[in-house]
Amino acid sequence: MKILILGGTGEARRLAGELPEHQVISSLAGRVRTPRMPPGQVRVGGFGGPVGLRQWLLDNEIDAVVDATHPFAARITASAAMVTAELDLAFVVFRRPGWTPEPGDDWRWVDSVAEAARKLPAERVFLTTGREELAEFADVGNWFLARSVEPPEPPMPQRLQVVLDRGPFTVEGELALMREHGIQALVTKDSGGEMTAAKLTAARELKIPVVIVRRPPLPDGVSTVSSVAEAVSWVRGIAEA
Repeated sequence: MKILILGGTGEARRLAGELPEHQVISSLAGRVRTPRMPPGQVRVGGFGGPVGLRQWLLDNEIDAVVDATHPFAARITASAAMVTAELDLAFVVFRRPGWTPEPGDDWRWVDSVAEAARKLPAERVFLTTGREELAEFADVGNWFLARSVEPPEPPMPQRLQVVLDRGPFTVEGELALMREHGIQALVTKDSGGEMTAAKLTAARELKIPVVIVRRPPLPDGVSTVSSVAEAVSWVRGIAEA
């Protein structure tokens, strides 16, 4: 089969390498100049909305689509669900399990980054929501430490220090970073996975609150898998059918 993997995550890269019997094309959004590349064929950049995605799927004779994008990439997921339904193409969404609080955690759930910006529980805040979300905090007077893979662009908070880094991160490293900057609260998204979970353990040990953004809902009726093994089984099941 010819399979499109909507990627950008570590699981998407692993999945691309687990299907040597099929022709796999991985699609990256292109928001990072130096992305970690998956094995096999890769395309970089947007499709131009649902219309562009539909035409690309037709032009490239795609048989199945696996959405293994970030859990907060709601726009491309909605487009892919709609277009694959129109074309009667096999479609599945890979979503790693979200994080769950443990004893000692002080988590404050919100529905959006904008709501998180309105409900900061302390003065010195560690932001790990991504550089594109910094605009939501531009008019907030708190002091912020933000971490991103590449330098952010305005609008940004006036009192901001940026750390350029890429996971995976360690608990020891997160503890050192938060202590160095006197962090009093953490703001993050419920991304799930182990690559960036160390900050949650560090926050627990430091007894600081975590404002955590809930995931956007998936489109109605889509099939989901929660592991690379499940995604591989789904693809092979479609191929056998």
